[in-house]
Amino acid sequence: MLHLKLETDPRWVTIVESNIEEILVDHAWCEQKAATNAITIITHNSEYEDLVTSLLELAKEELDHFQMVHEIIKQRGYTLGPKRKDHYVNQLFKFMNRGGNRLQSMVDRLLFSAMIEARSCERFKLLSQRISDPELSKFYYDLMVSEAGHYVTFITFARKYGNGIDVEKRWKELVAFEGEIIKSYGKSETIHG
Repeated sequence: MLHLKLETDPRWVTIVESNIEEILVDHAWCEQKAATNAITIITHNSEYEDLVTSLLELAKEELDHFQMVHEIIKQRGYTLGPKRKDHYVNQLFKFMNRGGNRLQSMVDRLLFSAMIEARSCERFKLLSQRISDPELSKFYYDLMVSEAGHYVTFITFARKYGNGIDVEKRWKELVAFEGEIIKSYGKSETIHG
C-alpha cells in the first residue's frame, strides 16, 4: 500500500533499543511537527472546506499522539528536552516545487506529508513487530494504523484537488527521491534517522 522504494533494515530496531529515551523524545517532537504541518496546510488552503475539516481532525490526533508519547516519557522518568531537527524531513522538503502556482504548492505539500506518514507508518510497523518492550510494541502497532490513515488522507486530497497536475507522476518522482535519500538513514535511534 505504501509503495516505498526501500524498506528499513530490521537492525534499526536494535539501534532504537539501545536508547529508548532518544526514540521517544524524537517521536514526541515528530508528532508536534505533524500537527503543525496539518495546521499550516489549513492556513494556506482554507477555501477547501472538506480539507480543513479532515486536517483539523488529523491535527488533533497528532496532538493526542504527542501527549501520549509525552506521558510515556514521563512514566519512564525521562524528560522531553528541546525540539529536534529532522534531517530526513528537511531533505525531503527540498523536493517541493517552489516556483509553481498555489495549487501546485498545495499538491506538493500534501504529497510531501503523505510520504512522511508512509515512512513513519513503515517504521512503526517494524517497531511493533520487533521491539522487545511489550508496551511499546502495542503502542507502535496502534500508531502504525493511525499513520496509514493519515497517509491515505493526504494522498487522497492531492489526487482530488490536483486538477491539471499529473499527481501520479509527481508522486512517483517523490517516491524515487525518497528512495534515494532514505539510503543514508536507519543508523540512529530516531523515527526517521
